[in-house]
Amino acid sequence: MRKTLSRAVLGVAVLGLAAVGAPGPATASPAAGERQVTDLVPVPVHAVAKADTFRLTPLTVIRAGRGAGDVAAYLRGLLRPATGFPLPVVPASPGLSAISLDLGHADPRVGDEGYQLDVTKNDVRLRANTAAGLFEGVQSLRQLLPSAIEAKTVQHRTWTISGGSVLDYPRFAHRGAMLDVARHFFTPAQVKKYIDQIVQYKVNTLHLHLSDDQGWRIEIKSWPRLATEGGKTAAYGDPGGYYTQEQYRDIVAYAASRHLTVVPEIDMPGHTNAAQSVYAELNCDGEAVPPRTDIEVGYSSLCINSPTTYRFVEDVIRELAAITPGKYLGIGGDEAHSTSAADYKTFYEKVSPMVAKYGKLITGWHEIAKTPLPTSAVPQYWDQGGPNADVAAAAARGNKFVMSPANHAYLDMKYTESTKLGQDWAGLVEVRDAYEWDPATLVPGVGEKSVAGVEAPLWTETIRTSDDIEYMAFPRLPGIAEIGWSPKSARAWDGYRQRIAKQAPRWEAQGIDFYRSPQVDWR
Repeated sequence: MRKTLSRAVLGVAVLGLAAVGAPGPATASPAAGERQVTDLVPVPVHAVAKADTFRLTPLTVIRAGRGAGDVAAYLRGLLRPATGFPLPVVPASPGLSAISLDLGHADPRVGDEGYQLDVTKNDVRLRANTAAGLFEGVQSLRQLLPSAIEAKTVQHRTWTISGGSVLDYPRFAHRGAMLDVARHFFTPAQVKKYIDQIVQYKVNTLHLHLSDDQGWRIEIKSWPRLATEGGKTAAYGDPGGYYTQEQYRDIVAYAASRHLTVVPEIDMPGHTNAAQSVYAELNCDGEAVPPRTDIEVGYSSLCINSPTTYRFVEDVIRELAAITPGKYLGIGGDEAHSTSAADYKTFYEKVSPMVAKYGKLITGWHEIAKTPLPTSAVPQYWDQGGPNADVAAAAARGNKFVMSPANHAYLDMKYTESTKLGQDWAGLVEVRDAYEWDPATLVPGVGEKSVAGVEAPLWTETIRTSDDIEYMAFPRLPGIAEIGWSPKSARAWDGYRQRIAKQAPRWEAQGIDFYRSPQVDWR
């Protein structure tokens, strides 16, 4: 994981750039409807607005340097529907109006995912050390265009990009969103839609919660009834569903084309009722349990002392590892209230080595920190902050944590008492609550060096449609993404609430059904 630069370094102007929000003669007043580089979400490390304006025309080309072709094609796909312009991708652009994408020649501080963006009257130049960095830079560039650029039909208007320069890179390497497809099932098309929405804000990881008491959502060929029968149910008796391995591969490939890594999770040894309802041998008494579609937690457990349990677990890990190119597999671990402490430890002592056997690293909920873990394992903290001896001890041993405090980062928590969707067991989480927290001060003993990043989970007990997903995720998810990307010193609620308000016309153009929090002046 990349280490962050010191606060002293962050405060130094780079290549003549001023820190975001700093006053100075270089700052320009935008024309009506224009967005400045200082309006970006997440807020950049360094940005300065300039009076120049680049105009996109039918003669503009996209110049792709060596290795930049895929990102250039993605950018063309973003810009063509609304502009109607041809925007050909070309290797050179002498004398032409151009948006240029170059790998290399970027400031070394941008690292693997950062970028430099320069907009002048004559051209736009985006530089990065990797294609991932170029992709993140494209997300900033699209925010500088009028919101109508997100339309899917031709809009007859002038297309301008406000001038300025940006040097930007992430605070943390992991910036994730989790989608629970077990409580309610979402089709591959719905998952892809969510992917396209979250990558706009430099999210680079999608955690898929693929199994729970209410349903099993991934085909396991050695245990076929897991999906065909265990996938029939969902919360509140709603219709279920599952992904074939081919559909899952397609989702993973689509995510990769957006420089986003999929982390699959099979929850265990609890949250396993869907599996135990179709395979009786997973129960200690050898009898299948009835399916459950309520939303209670903590009652199910695999049979810890049965060899069949570990044959089952290894088969699942083996098949899932084979179709997942990312480094991590999620092995659950939360709310195993029906598993004794001794059995819980026994279970993970046997299961954790299986993940390494099939070439993957472990992630799971923070309860796994109380078991012997390799230091490469990355537990995910989901509690509400404060002391946790097991978590602190694991951090002292060298484990890094993904921080997802339920009272700040859980997107399924209600905004207010009147919110029709979601739950409130971790409290009400308004937009400001989701933004005003810091992952490096949440748990004593888990400081900056022990944080791998942040993640915004969306549990779906009450979530049934894509509109539901959007309403609960927006505008909270962009704020959590900013916590993961931007330097702490650059973040402040007053500035953020103004910047996030300017995203509303973009979401409207995209058809995103977002919550209009009274804490934000959406005008």
